[in-house]
Amino acid sequence: MSYDLFSPCRSAAFPLFYIYPSHLEAHTKHQTVKREREKRIPWARREKFHKSRVRVSAFLRLQSRGCVREEGLIDLFLSDMSMVAATSVGKDKLSSASAMVGIDAAGKYVRYTPEQVDALERVYNECPKPCSLRRQQLIRECPILSNIEPKQIKVWFQNRRCREKQRKEASRLQTVNRKLSAMNKLLMEENDRLQKQVSQLVYENGYMRQQLHHTSAATTDTSCESAVTSGQRGQQNPLSQNPPRDANNPASLLAIAEETLAEFLSKATGTSVEWVPLVGMKPGPDSIGIIAVSHNCSGVAARACGLVSLEPTKVAEILKDRPSWFRECRRLDVLSIIPTGNGGNIELIYMQTYAPTTIAPARDFWTLRYTTALDDGSLVICERSLTPSTGGPAGPTTPGFVRAEMLPSGYLVRPCEGGGSMIHIVDHVDWDAWNVPEVIRPLYESPKVLAHKATITALRHIRQIALELSGEVSFTGSRQPAVLRTFSQRLSRGFNDAVNGFVDDGWTLLSNDGSDDVTIAVNSSPDKLLGTHASMALFSALGGGILCAKASMLLQNVPPALLVQFLREHRSEWADSGVDAYSASSFRAHSQFGVPGLRSNTGFWGSQIILPLAHTVENEELLEVVRLEGHHGFNQDELLLSRDMYFLQLCTGVDENAPGACAQLVFAPIDESFADDAPLLASGFRVTPLEPKTNAPASTRTLDLASTLEIGSSGSARSANDNMNSTGTRSVLTLAFQFAYENHLRDSVAVMARQYVRSVVASVQRVAMAIAPSRLGCSQIGMKQANASPAAQTLAEWVSKSYRAHTGNELAQGDCQGGGDGLLKLIWHHSDAIMCCSLKASPVFSFANQAGLDMLETTLIALQEIRIESVLDEAGRKALCSEFNKIMQQGFARLPGGICMSSMGRPVSYEEAVVWKVLDEDDSPHCLAFMFVNWSFV
Repeated sequence: MSYDLFSPCRSAAFPLFYIYPSHLEAHTKHQTVKREREKRIPWARREKFHKSRVRVSAFLRLQSRGCVREEGLIDLFLSDMSMVAATSVGKDKLSSASAMVGIDAAGKYVRYTPEQVDALERVYNECPKPCSLRRQQLIRECPILSNIEPKQIKVWFQNRRCREKQRKEASRLQTVNRKLSAMNKLLMEENDRLQKQVSQLVYENGYMRQQLHHTSAATTDTSCESAVTSGQRGQQNPLSQNPPRDANNPASLLAIAEETLAEFLSKATGTSVEWVPLVGMKPGPDSIGIIAVSHNCSGVAARACGLVSLEPTKVAEILKDRPSWFRECRRLDVLSIIPTGNGGNIELIYMQTYAPTTIAPARDFWTLRYTTALDDGSLVICERSLTPSTGGPAGPTTPGFVRAEMLPSGYLVRPCEGGGSMIHIVDHVDWDAWNVPEVIRPLYESPKVLAHKATITALRHIRQIALELSGEVSFTGSRQPAVLRTFSQRLSRGFNDAVNGFVDDGWTLLSNDGSDDVTIAVNSSPDKLLGTHASMALFSALGGGILCAKASMLLQNVPPALLVQFLREHRSEWADSGVDAYSASSFRAHSQFGVPGLRSNTGFWGSQIILPLAHTVENEELLEVVRLEGHHGFNQDELLLSRDMYFLQLCTGVDENAPGACAQLVFAPIDESFADDAPLLASGFRVTPLEPKTNAPASTRTLDLASTLEIGSSGSARSANDNMNSTGTRSVLTLAFQFAYENHLRDSVAVMARQYVRSVVASVQRVAMAIAPSRLGCSQIGMKQANASPAAQTLAEWVSKSYRAHTGNELAQGDCQGGGDGLLKLIWHHSDAIMCCSLKASPVFSFANQAGLDMLETTLIALQEIRIESVLDEAGRKALCSEFNKIMQQGFARLPGGICMSSMGRPVSYEEAVVWKVLDEDDSPHCLAFMFVNWSFV
């Protein structure tokens, strides 16, 4: 049966309207004209509204001629308008009206009442992304939302999250735009100053050429010499021969302050110092700022410029409180405050700073600090030392400190449009480097070290506080950021006190045992360091004190960040379980501690778990709690190891790769309660890079610094291979460990501490040589260590022979033809992870190829501290136990694929694990070999 498409009967193909044959030709012609008009409409508009606008307008004309029913047109209009409304809602998600308008399931408008919006906002604040059950529960609990479908509530939450995301992005872009505008303005001002300087230099160059021409014409006339040199003397005399100033006369101090202000501004915004950009600082709008260091000037200087979202007065308040952010500042005393007539004030300040190592004395400063406001609303805090050359009163002197000079330095804080401040920081110091040993003199002669130690630290501290106040930085736990920052300051200050050992803190040196590699100092009155309450809670009625063992050594070709990161992640490589247990037990409540029965650290007693506590914005400083899991002791000697131990740990500089950046690891035992006022007895490591000297030969050995200040013939005897691989970079490592002791056990604790520090030094030397990069690459370093022992070659032969005997296959291509070193290379470069572990009750690994070391994320040295049960998961351990008898009887077994863990806690998947028994020359079981096939990190 055939159908007439233009008959008046309705069909499924035309559910909305009727079309009559008499109007088909007119409709076709009209559509052709509309298509021509559509070509002139913008693409975006045509794309969004093409169907609705064209169809509705066409059908309106058809309806006017009687071709379309009224109800069909209404249905079509509502359908198309729902599509337009949905597009408009998606486009205008940021508008406030869109939060009260939606589309229901039928495609019609739904307008939310203010009460409904408030109810949805309250739920959004608690849970921005509720599940379907939560949305249904919301409808049941809020009767005002009963007329809204759950699907529409889901759309509302989607739109609300989108608006929140766009708001945050818009705020971030505004901040970046404001920062870029401020930096652009700064660069334009700097360009104007440079152009003026160029014009001045061109004028002076022409004047000097003219004077030289007159001098050559009349060589006997000395009038031109007086004209040139008198001007030079006139410029030098005010700086070098200032008359003595009256300390009791504020006008004299104000004159010094104004001179300091002028010289500081010439460094902060001018070119009085030749500035060179600091290499290694990341550029871009999210960077900390523009950092530069001095080149060819007296002393060392660093300059920084950055934008922060704080008002100038708040910034000035933070910067003036130097002990809160400058970790090298031990003491800052404001001895006198003199107000000035322009609304500022002059302060006479005495400041003490810590020494970075154990073999150089600390520095102190006697300065004048001038705070004032400029005409453009900027705040200036400038400072300089009061010396006989600058005038002013003579400051106090303290035994044990070397007086350093602060050249005109300070802070310029300029308000920015739209809020925030632009900060200019200048640090210019003369450390009197000639009073320190030559081997560590680069620490006092490098402007890069000053930049990382003071200049960049100040800018980062202000930025951190600004982000905390704005709520952009969140911290885990219940402690406020200020409390966590106090913990970091106490750890850093405690470590600096231990390294320096000031006499006024109560430290006295003990006689050594004939070797000066380790220095032992005791403090019988630790109230100044720990406080009276902490001391009474820590020591028994017998009385006690604090003992510190410290040393310094020189490292060759070891990046500081890499070494500190390794020491942080592999504590078992250098720490002794007995010493850690002794330190932890001394800080437990109601615990009587004594000299531990130390044992050799043949195996670490438990795993190390690092619990993050806080970190700074750029992760240059990490505060964390370290938990060392203990085991149940079987005899009286192991009772100290039967409980978990906790350490509060501060790690800085692990993400710093810029030249001059210092890396540090400081920790202190804490009790399980971890109170805010808990005593912290800090110990740890500090690695500071030294600027390489191209004209001085560098030793390729890791040496004790205190005993090698004068390198003799042994230090210069180096092999050609070492000279080829050495890159000449050096750093100085300072380590200090503190222990609490009772008076009657002081000598025993001193012997234990000296032996322990020497063992730590030996461990760090091995680690430093193992992780030191070379031109051959890390894999060839490990290969060189493996080849160093003939036992490794013998083990490779046993592993390959046993695998061939048990499985009938070759372990590596061509291993049957090669032997010794060639066979070891084949196993070392095998694509699958091959490891050997001992046949003991608690088996540990004894060898691994390069793939095995990569899978476990460890080194050949640290490999010997890893147990097989800590690598395999529960399923892997069960499979190994079930197949163990088969392995010992038949020689090998295949374990199914699964998941194992690296030493860093990362999951590793493998397709299959082959385990076989390794036999020695007498066919006796020597060890077990594992081969993890097709492994990869999850």
